Amino acid sequence: MVTLPVIKFFKDIDKHDTPLVGGKGANLGEMAKAGFPVPNGFAITINAYDAFLAENEIAKKIYEILSVTDVNDPIQLGDVSAKIQKMVVNGKFPDDVSQAIIASYKKLSGVFKKALVAVRSSATAEDSGDTSFAGQQASFLNVQGDANLLVNVRECWASLFTPRSIFYRVENKIKHESVKISVIVMKMVQSEVSGVMFSIDPVKNDKERILIESVWGLGEMIVQGSVVPDNYVVQKGTFAILSKEISDQSIQLTKEGGKTIEREVPQKLRDKQKITDGEIVELAKYADKLQKHYYFPQDCEWAKEKGKLYIVQTRPITTISAVDRSEAKAVKTQKGMGFVKTTEIPIVTGAAASPGLGTGPVKILKRPKEIGKVQKGDVLVAPMTSPDYVPAMKKAAAIVTDEGGQTSHAAIVSRELGIPCVVGTHDGTSKLKEGSIVTVDGALGQVFVGAKTVKQEAAIKLKEKIVKTKTATKIYVNLAEPERAQEIAKQYVDGVGLLRAEFMIANIGIHPKQAIADKKQDIFIDKLADDLTTFCKAFYPRPVTYRATDFKTNEYRSLKGGATWEPVEPNPMLGFRGAFRYVSSPEVFNLELAAIKRVREKYDNLHLMIPFVRSPEELAKVRRLVATEGLFEKSSFKFWMMVEIPVNVIQIEDFIKVGIDGVSIGSNDLTMLMQGTDRDNSEVAQEFNERSPAVLWALKRVITKCNAAGVTSSICGQAPSTYEDLVKKLVRWGITSLSINPDSINRVRGVVAEAEKEI
Repeated sequence: MVTLPVIKFFKDIDKHDTPLVGGKGANLGEMAKAGFPVPNGFAITINAYDAFLAENEIAKKIYEILSVTDVNDPIQLGDVSAKIQKMVVNGKFPDDVSQAIIASYKKLSGVFKKALVAVRSSATAEDSGDTSFAGQQASFLNVQGDANLLVNVRECWASLFTPRSIFYRVENKIKHESVKISVIVMKMVQSEVSGVMFSIDPVKNDKERILIESVWGLGEMIVQGSVVPDNYVVQKGTFAILSKEISDQSIQLTKEGGKTIEREVPQKLRDKQKITDGEIVELAKYADKLQKHYYFPQDCEWAKEKGKLYIVQTRPITTISAVDRSEAKAVKTQKGMGFVKTTEIPIVTGAAASPGLGTGPVKILKRPKEIGKVQKGDVLVAPMTSPDYVPAMKKAAAIVTDEGGQTSHAAIVSRELGIPCVVGTHDGTSKLKEGSIVTVDGALGQVFVGAKTVKQEAAIKLKEKIVKTKTATKIYVNLAEPERAQEIAKQYVDGVGLLRAEFMIANIGIHPKQAIADKKQDIFIDKLADDLTTFCKAFYPRPVTYRATDFKTNEYRSLKGGATWEPVEPNPMLGFRGAFRYVSSPEVFNLELAAIKRVREKYDNLHLMIPFVRSPEELAKVRRLVATEGLFEKSSFKFWMMVEIPVNVIQIEDFIKVGIDGVSIGSNDLTMLMQGTDRDNSEVAQEFNERSPAVLWALKRVITKCNAAGVTSSICGQAPSTYEDLVKKLVRWGITSLSINPDSINRVRGVVAEAEKEI
């Protein structure tokens, strides 16, 4: 008996269905429900996969074989993979599974039609926020007919056991049995143009820019890196196009006669921009909306057919933290090999794909079978990479490819691994010589011939000296993800000035009122306390200031049960949020307070900050709620308030009198509300200016009044991470601390040190 459902159409799927339809399927359903332009389709659930394995009695055999496989032996891994895939491909469908698939295909196709569809794998561990399964399982384009569909479904299931998939799971300590596979069947978009886009710039870790790439024809070539795509960079907020790099594309992937083939791009189109400026902006807005919908930067695939744009996939960007690690890794690589003096003129140039410096002997790979040539510390050079190259990429000091763009396989994997990478060089494999020592600058997209010298040692020591410079002004960091706590705590930083609650609450996954209704409030408290402990333990005894939840109603509604408890508001930014919510629903706020109290029993470096406080009276009510939990009984506890509404600035003395230990200025919201603008609205975003005279007046007033009252002052918006001139002003006015993005710690501390010397 097959467990139901076997099939789910996109309209019936949302992000909570990942265990049933995999990451890709859940995201497609979620996007379709949210109104994004997604082609119609359905998911063949993991119930069908389980039934197939049971019908053929092969599950136990597969996992027994894998349990004794040495994934570091390429020959053994290849043999095992081939054996398992053959077992799957030759298996028989349970009748009710095949009938359900064919019936759904007919429903998707319409009467008397057999639609062309894309058949794509969707693993249950795929497209998660911390691992990237991109490109590891099979996809098939332009599939038509019942028999062909069933063949390709089996091929998708079998692709869960390719050498690269097996290797990746073992390397990431993911149990084979825990990963199952759904198959997505969606109407084929016959792409005239297709591409990918990132809702942030993943190379520079720039959260204010959107990166879009495009190619003629179907999109597989862009992921494979077999062509150099157009590259467009768009400013968030204003959606101004900052730069365009147009590639000369000679081949494309198209559908002809039911088959997917390569053919030449017409001569008149080869050097033309692939999409219009208007379409670039339209895509950028989709990317921005997707990030806001998922509360996390997104890696999206898109396609254009007959003038209409479609979003065909989205997943979290898995490489953000790796960008921060790559520079440190590059320095370590240099120390291990001796310092390298590079020639002044690069021998090879391309697109900057993953930042950092890497030095080593060149190893040129023309095909995946040659990956055994690469030893630890080599510079891997190839025409392009595919998932088959991953074992070698993990050993490399740097990676260089002839083809591909900033969203190609080589670029994505390099960023995840924290390895410097340059792509789209066109001539890397011909200009670089086997065995020669080179230095790869992944931030500039350049490759130099290198020779040993000690000259750079001083530069690196100088950099270390800057990192360790002490400043009277504290340098705190803004954080949200528990997974990054250990990594960031190792940096020279004075604590966490803004620990955002929203990411942790979203990971718990259930609306707090729903948790209470389901009598699961203890589970909610346990999970929140565990995450808070992760931060406090990593930074102890440095302070960790937790900003209580500031979900708006539209954001809270996305949590499980949220639609039951949250009103629909015309303007959530000015609605039921912040301190007003705590006073109105103290039972919810008490869950957070209970978690804080539990953590403070062991780690007294945890403090509380209240967001979006509309009046001193409201702050006093919140303070009484906190007092009821007994948090003020220990003098080590600090009670902070966000300054992000004009009334906070105007009545700052009255707020201080309520009894606060510190304030942190949220420059993003404060600027919008001071100027009456919305940085996320392209029509008015150009008016958003954190350094306008009015905002500067507000910042100076708050800092001055806090200093007079002996209250700590800080700032935690984007501004201090971006504008060095503003940092210097804040220091001159006497701000106590700055809380900044992790990638700005070293730079901002250096600016603060300079500013303090000038006082």
